[in-house]
Amino acid sequence: MQKSLVALSTLAALGLFACQPNTSDEATTTSTDNANASSVAAEEMTDTQKQAYAMGASMGLFVTNRAEQQEQLGLALDQDALKQGFTDGLNDTLKFTPEQIQQIAQQGEEMLRTKQQEMAAQAAEKNIEAGVAYLAENAERDGVTTTESGLQYEVLEEGEGNSPAATDMVKVHYRGTLLDGTVFDSSYDRGEPAEFPLNRVIPGWTEGVQLMKEGAKYRFHIPSELAYGERATGAITPNSTLIFDVELLEVKAPATEAPTE
Repeated sequence: MQKSLVALSTLAALGLFACQPNTSDEATTTSTDNANASSVAAEEMTDTQKQAYAMGASMGLFVTNRAEQQEQLGLALDQDALKQGFTDGLNDTLKFTPEQIQQIAQQGEEMLRTKQQEMAAQAAEKNIEAGVAYLAENAERDGVTTTESGLQYEVLEEGEGNSPAATDMVKVHYRGTLLDGTVFDSSYDRGEPAEFPLNRVIPGWTEGVQLMKEGAKYRFHIPSELAYGERATGAITPNSTLIFDVELLEVKAPATEAPTE
């Protein structure tokens, strides 16, 4: 959403430049102002300079992010054409009408989305294959137990306290990794344990943590269907099998709701 807004503001800015042709005197003045602005420290900028700088920075950041996105998808960004378009917008020498530019930009967004969907579908298929192979091999290791749902767990350290019910609040430390070892979430790294209702998390957690007692440490190998399934979130791509090291610190009774009147 934010990038789309920046893109629209960029197009609007180019349209604004196109509607305001420079005379030779105006061009000279603008060039001088730009040279002066580039040598001014941030704290010395006037409000007008700050606003102009922010507009230019927004355009630059959008282009940088877009270029990174396209490179990841194998779509090169033609920098020469980009620079030519920006210059033509400034000089009111556009090769296309503003309406055509908007249409071309929308086509580019659609092409990017289509490529992203294709890449996501390919990643999802690979993740399923990798997950099935990993879980099959992992199930043969000593100390690994597979439940009826397909969840796999191993006991790293037994506990002696209470076991939670699905409706209980739990306080845990945990670390989540992908099959390649990438850490995508860790309460240890944040330096603070997490608390949440056990029935408000992914099914693999809801099932697995109920097997634990306070003070226990388990490692869960969670099939994608018991994790995020086809959803993608952060570094987790669709159909990812996940590994969690979980330390159950405390079981808390669910918060009671206020009586209704």
